[in-house]
Amino acid sequence: MSEPSERREAQSPARGWLSARERGGVVAIRFTVFLTTFFGRTIVRFIALFVALYYTVTSPRARVALRIYYERLGRGAVGFWVLYRHMLRFVRCTLDAFFLVSGRTAPFRVTRTGQHYLQRLRDGKQGAILLGAHLGSFYAMRVQSGTERLPVHALMHTANARMLNDALAKLDPASAARILELDPAGGLDAMLKIRERIEAGSLVAILADRIPSHASADRVVKVPFLGREASFPAGPFLLAATLRCPVYLTFGIARDPDTYDLYCELFADKIVLPRGDRMGAVKTYAAQYAQRLEHYARLAPDNWFNFYDFWG
Repeated sequence: MSEPSERREAQSPARGWLSARERGGVVAIRFTVFLTTFFGRTIVRFIALFVALYYTVTSPRARVALRIYYERLGRGAVGFWVLYRHMLRFVRCTLDAFFLVSGRTAPFRVTRTGQHYLQRLRDGKQGAILLGAHLGSFYAMRVQSGTERLPVHALMHTANARMLNDALAKLDPASAARILELDPAGGLDAMLKIRERIEAGSLVAILADRIPSHASADRVVKVPFLGREASFPAGPFLLAATLRCPVYLTFGIARDPDTYDLYCELFADKIVLPRGDRMGAVKTYAAQYAQRLEHYARLAPDNWFNFYDFWG
């Protein structure tokens, strides 16, 4: 496929990610569970070399999206092997999730920056919102939260990756109870559950870099990201303002061969949206979030796992 036609494909609306179907199907998921259950991580990392090559070759949309991303980073035109190494990082992080969730954490080294924020929340039984992104590994942070007795619940849309999430839940049944399903209709029940968790002193984690399929135009803000305006959801900031709780940024950056660097930093003691200009204030908060997301994307460029044109 030629580059121009690939570029047109990659520039489809960002919210199209939500309708994407899992690739590989049930057989691939079961085979992955088998590999990670009966073989060590060394063998699985070797197999990942070929899995990443397959996905890189057969995913023109992802290749173009990554080229656009690296252009925005100032890297210019990147070759096939840069894209391959990027896809390899994604595949290995995904496979690591099976080890992490099943409790086989011995091969991994974890570093922590800003961990005292979370410990303070835990000891004070204070609820908070943790804003993350599709950057690095959410599962490394989730497993670490269990090790350190942090009451973390993830607010996420699982429909587009149902088979993967079901497989991970079977490896760790308790993890399913820590997932709050994002309601596509924005129903009141979901909001009440989130409020209950926060008031009980839990931490609710949200990946705040993708636009939900049900989001209307007035729930999307455009702010600078890597030198050009990109769309971000207003929902996480509106939710935090409603709950009147502290907000922290959290990221889990993967580094070879077996290290995950966990970061936590204070974003806002409380998000306040003035009645006269609520969306203007949301845009200000979203711009601050995008600025920190850019910092971590530059810190670990190959940890970026949004495989569509983020600026399209």
